[in-house]
Amino acid sequence: MPLTAQRPRIDAPSPAAMTRPCASCGAPVEPGDKFCGSCGASQPTETADGATAPSYFRCRDCGAEVAVTSAQRSYTCAFCDSNYVVEFTPEQTGRQAPEFVIGFAVTQQKAEEVFRRWLERSSFFRPGDLSTSRIEGKVRGAYIPFWSFSTLAESRWSASIGEYWYETETYTETENGKPVTKTRTVQRTEWWDLDGEHSQFYSGCLISGSRGLNQQDASAIQPFNLAALKRYEPFYLAGWLSEEYSVARDDALDMCLYEFRRREKSNVASFLPGDTYGKFQVETEFSRTNSDLLLLPVYLLNYRYGEKLYRFVVNGQTGKIIGEKPVSWTRVAVAAGVVAVTVGVVALLISLFGR
Repeated sequence: MPLTAQRPRIDAPSPAAMTRPCASCGAPVEPGDKFCGSCGASQPTETADGATAPSYFRCRDCGAEVAVTSAQRSYTCAFCDSNYVVEFTPEQTGRQAPEFVIGFAVTQQKAEEVFRRWLERSSFFRPGDLSTSRIEGKVRGAYIPFWSFSTLAESRWSASIGEYWYETETYTETENGKPVTKTRTVQRTEWWDLDGEHSQFYSGCLISGSRGLNQQDASAIQPFNLAALKRYEPFYLAGWLSEEYSVARDDALDMCLYEFRRREKSNVASFLPGDTYGKFQVETEFSRTNSDLLLLPVYLLNYRYGEKLYRFVVNGQTGKIIGEKPVSWTRVAVAAGVVAVTVGVVALLISLFGR
């Protein structure tokens, strides 16, 4: 568990950059110390520039890949709670190094408090003992890799543009057995074809580089304030888990271009003239596409209820939360039974007194 009081600040040098947490007990260890002064555990070696050489692990269950400053060779996965992991090295992967990072603004204590308050806000359909579920030791702050893309979209588009016009028409209705002539205003649409070109530069599309944090959850905890990005330095990760990306850049780019196409089509549609349109088609080509590999702060909280594992995720910069709670199917059945009985009683009363 990282020592939040020791983590480095984003905007200024911090003592956290000069120490690292002990792999066994979490106590701060000075650079060059081979053993922890608190528990005596041996410490990992350091590189020539003084940074602690990380250990790398891959989770066998969910495939998440992480780098941790630790001498341990086992790891409890923050994404699926699995204890079965294996080691690998950067030389074996050939992965791109991270380029930018955003530091944690939400403390671990705050993340736990937010989770507990969220857990206590239970509805009738939640188990009554949900708030007593144990989460100690499950809260983990991790730097999650995200791919950030920018590109120039150039499109050719065509559409049928509709403009409304109105006319008054006369019609006849029968009232009290006699024909009555009336008038009404009718909307008509005049259609004409139009085509053109559109270009726009897009940026800020973030695709999760982690198979442990799917894109649906990654999108749900956004936005991140990207103005706070700092050029990556190893000391930012002191005391935190840091996952290596397991989603390749090209795979992330495919997802991002799908999003950029959606945005481009929406933007073209927003300036079409007329009152309505149809037969709308947009053909887009992308160029000047660039990518950055970011490390963004995320808290992952796993808790079990019964035999099922549930997840709660916190944006470590903004505090935005998403999560799932178990459902008490017994209470659902009770509610369904009450509704069924109520409907039956109402139907019976209608049959008895509605004649």
